[in-house]
Amino acid sequence: MGLQNTLRALADPTRREILNLLKKGRLSAGEIAECFPVTPASVSRHLSVLKDADLIRDTREGKFIFYELNATVLEEVMLWIADLKGEGDDENAADGK
Repeated sequence: MGLQNTLRALADPTRREILNLLKKGRLSAGEIAECFPVTPASVSRHLSVLKDADLIRDTREGKFIFYELNATVLEEVMLWIADLKGEGDDENAADGK
């Protein structure tokens, strides 16, 4: 998707917490919902936003949907931020900036 969708998805604290849960391994929608004091429908909406931003992937197994982190998009965001900061920029390093 685009950087704008990714940053919008990351702006919400609940969605960031979902990503923190998924960094430990894949979880079902129900397991994720158990970790939050909101309705399962609300968690489902958060999962949908994360999926639209390509931050997570889902796999259906029978009647369950399992979610896992898609770290490649996060790596792209980190590279963009590093570039924005000028990290690794030889010209700035030579100038002492």
